[in-house]
Amino acid sequence: MWKPTNQPTTPGRPGSPEPEQRPAMSTPPAPAMGEPTAPRPVSASTTTADQATIGKSLVIKGEVTGSESLYIDGRVEGSINLAGNRVTVGRNGVVAANINAREIVVLGKVRGNLTASDRVDIRSDGSLTGDVVAARISIEDGAFFKGGIDIRKGAQPGQKEETKATSAAAEPAVAARA
Repeated sequence: MWKPTNQPTTPGRPGSPEPEQRPAMSTPPAPAMGEPTAPRPVSASTTTADQATIGKSLVIKGEVTGSESLYIDGRVEGSINLAGNRVTVGRNGVVAANINAREIVVLGKVRGNLTASDRVDIRSDGSLTGDVVAARISIEDGAFFKGGIDIRKGAQPGQKEETKATSAAAEPAVAARA
């Protein structure tokens, strides 16, 4: 009973207080809409700037390159080269490609070689058939992995050059002795 009485009273009263309520409503809805809108663009821009997504129904055949992180929930065949970024193969993701990135997380199925400058994570539902070259690797219980692992320190390009230089220097010395 109080509610119907209050409701007609409130609509009757808004005739006079409408100007007061309009600014009050304008002020709260603007921040209310501004607040959800502000976090959404921040989240959207963060997501857009930091991570692109390949949805469940998308199929990509060819080479994927770029300068942002990638979340794959669809199917990719070919090669993925996102050096310096993160590649995540989602639970629905099926990838038949070699992947080169800073960090690679496998939740779905991957068939191909992985090269990570930092780390490779194969989660419990993940499946990887291929070789891994990374500074660090993590394989959770229940994950499937078939392939080889080559652990290299983060500064691998410099080390490779030094190793080659050492080998090249050593070979002429050996050749000189022979």
